[in-house]
Amino acid sequence: MRPAALIAAAAMACAPAPLCAKPPPPGFTATLPAVVAPVRPADGSIFNIAAAYAPLIEGTRAHGVGDTLTVILAESTSTAKTANTKTQRSGSASITPPTAGPFAINPSALNAASQSSFNGAGNTGQTSTLGGTVSVTIAEARANGTVLVRGEKRMLLSQGQEWIQISGIVRLADINPETDSVLSTQIADARIEYSGNGSIQRSAREGWLSHLFNLVSPF
Repeated sequence: MRPAALIAAAAMACAPAPLCAKPPPPGFTATLPAVVAPVRPADGSIFNIAAAYAPLIEGTRAHGVGDTLTVILAESTSTAKTANTKTQRSGSASITPPTAGPFAINPSALNAASQSSFNGAGNTGQTSTLGGTVSVTIAEARANGTVLVRGEKRMLLSQGQEWIQISGIVRLADINPETDSVLSTQIADARIEYSGNGSIQRSAREGWLSHLFNLVSPF
């Protein structure tokens, strides 16, 4: 194989992202409720309890598998870190040999000294915010009053595709009964991914050749 082909193969193997458009990760499709049998006609009573009953505690709030609720994205994170390191070391040795006679030695030839120092500093900071709303469905309802929710929103734009995917555990008590909504900060074990593909995302990534040189460069 030619050297150019070897470089290209190595770069493709360690590239930060494939050159082709990646699809959204699977597993976030809407969960549909189980098919309910047709309600039997009224048998003479005032109303059909099985079809019309809703507990006063829950009302119409989302609580069953397949029910939808709105996640209000209110993510904001800020991190900062500063590090300073300074070391210094010095040493010397001096020997006074005889300066006369057959064993005379130049005193300066036996003197030695060493000194080393290091001073390093670094700082890093990052701020991220994410806002908006995404509708999700309840995938599992649990006996302890929590539900597993998941969902996604895909947007096909002229320059590519963008998507946001959410999954996590929500307490039924945290769901707003009037709007069937919950804050993203109230979702436990939350997984929120915002990504996309297309020309804009490709232009924001580092090229495979630059990525290869950054890997092999010792500087």
